[in-house]
Amino acid sequence: MIEFNNISKSYFTSKKIEVLKNINFIFKPGKIYSLIGPSGSGKSTLLNLISLIDKPSNGFIKLNNIKIDDNDIDQRDTIRSKKIGIIYQDKNLLSDFTSLENVYMARLSIDDNKKKAVLDAKSIIKKVGLDKRLSHLPSELSGGESQRIAISRALINSPDIILADEPTGNLDHKNASDIFKLLLSLKNKKRIIIFATHNRYFADMSDCKLSLINGKITSINVRN
Repeated sequence: MIEFNNISKSYFTSKKIEVLKNINFIFKPGKIYSLIGPSGSGKSTLLNLISLIDKPSNGFIKLNNIKIDDNDIDQRDTIRSKKIGIIYQDKNLLSDFTSLENVYMARLSIDDNKKKAVLDAKSIIKKVGLDKRLSHLPSELSGGESQRIAISRALINSPDIILADEPTGNLDHKNASDIFKLLLSLKNKKRIIIFATHNRYFADMSDCKLSLINGKITSINVRN
């Protein structure tokens, strides 16, 4: 469970910019949430707060009833490596490493058992249909293939939380549809999946569609 308690987030440039304003919301396991809203509405900011990459300006976050200490770097890093899988729009694959290496290296954040990391990575990559691309570099993969490797990397530690920020933004409709089918297939009763998208067709596939406007969250539809 992810609980937002009066969460606000502001950035300071030449002036104060309030992105999120006093948000109270609970993300429940077993659900898939989509985030919609115009560019600059705070979708990426919200995902960065959940992933513990960023810190709120005010309020606090609880994960499974444990309050996150914004000043405890070890706590944040441990939770992120063991509990959270992140999928980016631009994949963020390491260009000098193969598909297999990109995936199994994420597993080494838990322990130094390289043999198990490689076996787990091969198994996950096979499940997404790319077992013949293990030795390929990112530059040798198509956009859809690269995103499947990015998803495999996000899954390697069996995360309770999967976050995806515009995961199909750079893909054509066919590849985008395939990626979303794969993403939706990852749902289970213990996992929370949250994705940001500009595509309302894909947003409608979620159990709960959330609109971010003027720094506030509004639930549009909730399925039991």
